[in-house]
Amino acid sequence: MEKLTIRPILRNRLIRSGSSLLNSLFPKGTRRGEFVSIINASLQVISNEGLESYIKQALEKLKYRNFTVYLQKFNNYDTWLNCSQLTKETLTEMRDKSSSFEYRPKISIIMPVHNTDEKWLTAAIDSVSDQVYSNWELCIVNTANRSTVTDALKPYTSRESRIKVKRLENEASISVASNEALRMSTGDFVGILDCDGELAPDALYEVVRALNENPGLDLIYSDEDEKTFDGRRVEPFFKPDWSPDLLMSLNYISHFSAVRRSLIEKVEGFREQFEGNHDYDLFLRVTEITNKIWHIPKILYSQRQLPPTGLITEHSKRIAAVKALRESLVRRKLKGDVSEGFGSSYRVRYCIEKNPLVSIIIPARTSRHISNCVRSILEKTSYSNYEILVIDRTGEDLAKILPTSSRLKISRDNSEFNFSRINNQAIKFVRGEFFVFLNDDTEVICQEWLSAMLEHSQRPEVGVVGTLLLYPANKPEDARIQHAGVLIGVGGVACHAFIHLRASYPHYFDLHRVIRNCSAVTGACAMVKRKVFDEVGGFEEKLRVAYGDIDLCLRVLEKGYRNIYTPYSAMYHKEGGSRRSGHPDEDEVYMINRWGNFIIKGDPYYNANLTLLETDYSIASNAHTIRPLSVLMDYYNVRRDLRKKYPEAAEGDYKRLAEWAATRGITDPRSQPPLRPYAAYYSTYLSQQRSCP
Repeated sequence: MEKLTIRPILRNRLIRSGSSLLNSLFPKGTRRGEFVSIINASLQVISNEGLESYIKQALEKLKYRNFTVYLQKFNNYDTWLNCSQLTKETLTEMRDKSSSFEYRPKISIIMPVHNTDEKWLTAAIDSVSDQVYSNWELCIVNTANRSTVTDALKPYTSRESRIKVKRLENEASISVASNEALRMSTGDFVGILDCDGELAPDALYEVVRALNENPGLDLIYSDEDEKTFDGRRVEPFFKPDWSPDLLMSLNYISHFSAVRRSLIEKVEGFREQFEGNHDYDLFLRVTEITNKIWHIPKILYSQRQLPPTGLITEHSKRIAAVKALRESLVRRKLKGDVSEGFGSSYRVRYCIEKNPLVSIIIPARTSRHISNCVRSILEKTSYSNYEILVIDRTGEDLAKILPTSSRLKISRDNSEFNFSRINNQAIKFVRGEFFVFLNDDTEVICQEWLSAMLEHSQRPEVGVVGTLLLYPANKPEDARIQHAGVLIGVGGVACHAFIHLRASYPHYFDLHRVIRNCSAVTGACAMVKRKVFDEVGGFEEKLRVAYGDIDLCLRVLEKGYRNIYTPYSAMYHKEGGSRRSGHPDEDEVYMINRWGNFIIKGDPYYNANLTLLETDYSIASNAHTIRPLSVLMDYYNVRRDLRKKYPEAAEGDYKRLAEWAATRGITDPRSQPPLRPYAAYYSTYLSQQRSCP
């Protein structure tokens, strides 16, 4: 009845709303049809998520110039599910294809069962029985003290030989039950299924398909979501590809994952002292001995949203996770410690070795901000062994303006502005083993900003380290994000993750608050080892104004290093305070020509199912893993004129829409930035379509 009464209530409230609120919500020029669409979208959101959730999210998003676009994203997961729904024909095709796989390993699914509701248990077992890939076995260890659970399991063993059930008395722990299930199993790979979770019908098919493409893989994981009590699918987690530093921050691998059996045996299975995070402990130990790890960007697992059982408290889970991470550091022979981080994450803090000298390089175009920047460094930096080089391009006498310090040197540069050349020349005047490239319109707000970067930069496998940058605010809790890592191919060549969102708010799985790997970070505040900087040849001087930092990061990535973002180093950044923002056409063209294939393939740390139009990790409106088609359809869905002119694109016929993108789309000022990096793909797509009979 609640859903039946909510709509008229909302209509009455909207009618009574003042004109100021309507003007905030709806931009000038909104047509009657668009207004109706907004109202209908609002009603649907409230019906699904409730009025309180709608108001909270809507008020936060009023900064969007086009509220219509944002409302269309509220229900994008439902849209995504509709687009990705497996038909009977598709499942039949998968079943036929899987029977002809050259490599058909047995997948053992292990399931420890406690006192769960019988309907969730049967749903979990049925999800295995319904797999289109047939070479599997399900090993169930029952530790429940309820006879109804035992009774629910009996029919399965009698009708399905691939299902094995064993009873353990005395309510054994999940780890003990999991190890017993491992001993029962005979498969080449082992997957873990909770007794209230569900596999997608194609879960094992996708795992084995990946193994046929790369038989040497040791660990394969997928995306996942949750199911509400009434069966609605919510909270999708579209994960990055293998991200070792993110795994050290949280167990992002989780479900569904399949691990080579020999590796589980090598690390001696699950450990009981890590109950509640025993799978996290297992993933840490497995990934210490292999890097043959693959991510399937599809939702292959749904976890049931159920109230806590009380068997394992959240507190004990977190203690287990910290212990697992600490032991992981010991095994890896790394000095450091682990503490709880923001939200549900953890922070690994590495010890800084040998107290190396860090050279902070700051080009100064005007005297407007540089004094405040330098003063904040001198007054608020806890790490002691650093020097500052200011590249004076102001035309003024900065020695009279800047604080007096033995750490500070000033070098004049009167040449034409070239960001890359200025920084390349600057390293000749500094002695540090590590460089920090810093904008003059930044201000230190976190005493450990330098050490929090250095602890990662000193690691031999790390390339460039970036920091959390915030727009200045009167209250710290009101500060909005300027940079939390860079997303390649989003909004054009690249864009900052979570830009303009409030830093104190939870966003997409709190990724702005965790140490994680990124393809690139901004050069407004970035640290890199001298050795790595020299190895890649420094900044590309053809990039005079923009993208020099992104290009550097991608070349470092190309060399096999990892780039890292850390939120534990934080600064204010008055973006554009010293020069006008903007990306010259020649810089963008260079990046597309140099990195076009990388952009089209997609940022490995940004899931293909997320939109390329926004930086808030919104879900793409269509389930395309091909990035150029994904961004084109996202743009199509927010442009009514395109939907009207090319209706066949909604049904999967992209030929005419791709032709528009390849010609007018990449020259239209409205659509050019997000589509331009993919122009080569659209042209190739068209030529392939024309060659078809």
